[in-house]
Amino acid sequence: MRAEASAEFDWWFRAAYPRIVRTVFLIVHDRGRAEEIGQDAFLELYRRWSTLQGYERPDAWVRRVAVQRAVKHVRRERMRGERERLVAVEEELSHLPDPDVARAVRTLSPMQRAAVVLHYWADEPVADIAADLGVSESTVKQHLFRARQRLAVLLREEVGDHVG
Repeated sequence: MRAEASAEFDWWFRAAYPRIVRTVFLIVHDRGRAEEIGQDAFLELYRRWSTLQGYERPDAWVRRVAVQRAVKHVRRERMRGERERLVAVEEELSHLPDPDVARAVRTLSPMQRAAVVLHYWADEPVADIAADLGVSESTVKQHLFRARQRLAVLLREEVGDHVG
């Protein structure tokens, strides 16, 4: 890789890596796994950098890869059943601004969880979430609607109808 391209990749990595790891953590609830998924996604970006450096937002591409891998990981973990990592998850969740909401989000399906994390914590628009998850905007809105209904029951709160 040319020095100029390498410097540009380094800039994108430093700018986007913390946000992507935080987003992935909120989906997988495992700091180490989130870092691993983030690193793997950036490795894929690095391998394809000669093509992807021309994209307007390479960070959006790498976020999409990371989110898809995070959802896949959650599905695999769910099939294996619950394990002893609950204590570590609780410790991480307790450091968030609203651990009760984070715990409730944890009960959602992987796609609903990803949609909620991206929309409400990462403040991403529905169109970008749809692109990240590889689904239509209406599917994202449906995931958000159902997630809000479930969260309202779990948190004993009312829910509105509006989705960005």
